[in-house]
Amino acid sequence: MTTDSQESTAKVAGLIKGQRFGFLTTTMPDGRLTSRPMALQEVEFDGDLWFFAEHDAPWLGHIQTSPQVNVGVGSGGTWVSLTGTARVVDDVAKKKELWNAGVEAWLPQGPEDPSVVLVKVDGDTAEYWDSPGNRLATALSFVKAKATGSKPDTGEKDVVDLP
Repeated sequence: MTTDSQESTAKVAGLIKGQRFGFLTTTMPDGRLTSRPMALQEVEFDGDLWFFAEHDAPWLGHIQTSPQVNVGVGSGGTWVSLTGTARVVDDVAKKKELWNAGVEAWLPQGPEDPSVVLVKVDGDTAEYWDSPGNRLATALSFVKAKATGSKPDTGEKDVVDLP
């Protein structure tokens, strides 16, 4: 990985860090897209995202049929859209490593129970939008642009190829 790609991946990691939830989008058998909110697991971001799920969740079948997925995260003026390939992982050691009180609230049966699985998204690309300041600053930028006839300062936007 080149320094530029390391820096770009680090930028995406910084934007995702601290985000608690993302929308995981899968493709249904009839070709329609469907999304669900999922808790992001806190790991050192290297282009991959991890989620917990129940083994019998119907949407896991979507991944088996069409593993290409999208995960959208964001709040305030920061947004990341990550595309990648998902797979179901049933690794007790990894489940124990990622286990936390939030997961236990949803899946009280524990990490060793076979009804609990992980979904790993191997990221291919991430597109991000990082607006300057907060929502108020972004709104003021739009008001200023409207008043002056200029374009609003929407901040930084980039597409990053992930390792």
